[in-house]
Amino acid sequence: MNAEISTVASGITAPAGFRASGMHCGLRKNKSKSDLALIYADSPCSAAAVYTTNQVFAAPVGITRDHLSDGRAQAIICNSGNANTCNSDGYEKANAVCRALAVEAGIDEADIIVASTGVIGVPLPVAPILNGIPELFARLGDTEEASEAAAVAIMTTDTKKKEYAVSYNYEGKTIKIGGICKGSGMIEPNMATMLGFITTDIDITPQMLDRALRSVVDDTFNMVSVDGDTSTNDMVAVMASGLAGNRRIEDEDGAYRVFRAALETLCLQMCKSIAADGEGATKLVECRVKGYRDIGGAKKLAKSVIRSPLVKTAMFGADANWGRILCALGYAGAAIDPDMIDVTFRSKAGELPVCRDGRGVPFDEDKAKEILSKNYIYLEVDMKCGNCGAVAWGCDLSYEYVRINGDYRS
Repeated sequence: MNAEISTVASGITAPAGFRASGMHCGLRKNKSKSDLALIYADSPCSAAAVYTTNQVFAAPVGITRDHLSDGRAQAIICNSGNANTCNSDGYEKANAVCRALAVEAGIDEADIIVASTGVIGVPLPVAPILNGIPELFARLGDTEEASEAAAVAIMTTDTKKKEYAVSYNYEGKTIKIGGICKGSGMIEPNMATMLGFITTDIDITPQMLDRALRSVVDDTFNMVSVDGDTSTNDMVAVMASGLAGNRRIEDEDGAYRVFRAALETLCLQMCKSIAADGEGATKLVECRVKGYRDIGGAKKLAKSVIRSPLVKTAMFGADANWGRILCALGYAGAAIDPDMIDVTFRSKAGELPVCRDGRGVPFDEDKAKEILSKNYIYLEVDMKCGNCGAVAWGCDLSYEYVRINGDYRS
C-alpha cells in the first residue's frame, strides 16, 4: 500500500511531542549569530544515529555512540562555532554539557545526544554553554519559529537555514517527520553528512528505526560531495516519539516501507540543500548514472563524477568539457567499457547530448553554455551494460570556496 507524502511546515517541531530552541550563548563573538540549539522530546524516544567514518572524530560523536547504545534518547543539544575535536578535555566538556542539560530538564544524562560543529583543535569554551542551558530550555517551543531558531543555531558557513517536514497518512493515522541540518563545506560523507537531526511521531522499535535510517542515508546523504573532505563531526540522528498512535512497527512490513519512503523524501530534500549550499557554490549539480551492472558500482561512478575538481570547475565556468566526466568514470574503481558510454547535459534550458559510445558528437557550444549556466545542472551518464543506476549530488567549485576556507579561523 502506498501513501501520498506531502510537505508540511514547522520543520523539526512538526511531529507530535517535540519542542526546539536556539540562542546565542557566547561561543561566537558576533552576538547576532546563534550558537546553541536544543531539540527536546516530552518523553523518551526510540532513537538511532549514523556517524562519521573518519578515524579522527569529535568527542560528542564518541559520547553519543555510547548514549544511543540502548536505542533511546530524549534530547539533542548542539553548539556551533567549535567542533570540540582533538582536545585533551573534549570528553570532559561534552559530558559536562550533558550533565547540565540532564539536571535542567530532569532527564537521564544517557538519553542526551550531544553534537558540536566548527573549528577543529581549539579547546571548547564550555562555560557559555553551561550558563546558557537554563535559558535555552526555557525558550523551548513547538512553533515554526522554534524550529527555525534551532536550524539557524547549528549553522557555520551555511548561507541558508535548512529545515523541512513531511507528512503522510497510513492505516488511518497521520505520521509526520521533521528535520534540520547544516553543512556547506568539509563534505564527503561515508556514513551520513555534517549534522542532521530528525524527529518523527511514528511508533517504531529502535531496531527498525536504525535500519530505516541507515538504508536511507546510504542513498541520500552518502551520495553528496562538496569538497571531498569527510568531517570529524558528521552525524545524522533521529528520535521517534511514538505519539502518532499507529500500530508499532516491529518488522519490514507495509507500514515500515511507507515510513522509509517518507524518511527518504525528507532526507533527499536535506541532502540536496546541503549540496546546493556548498561553500562558494553557484550551482547544484546532479549526476545520474544508469545502465550499469550493479548498484554499488553505479554509486561509485556517480560519486566520482560529482567529486571531481575538474568537473566541478567546468560546471562553474559553464564549460561543456565532457571528457572530464569520462576521466572521472575511469578512476572511480568500477569496471567500465569506455566505448559504451553516453553523456548528456540537461537543465531548465534544455538537454544536449555531447558524447555517444565514448566519442564526442557535434553540438552547439552556445546552447551548451546556456544549459550549463543554470543553477541546477543534470549530468546524465548511460553506461549501457546493465539495469542498475544511482544518483549523486554536489556543486560547482568557485573562487569563493578558496576565500572562505583560506580565512575560516579568522
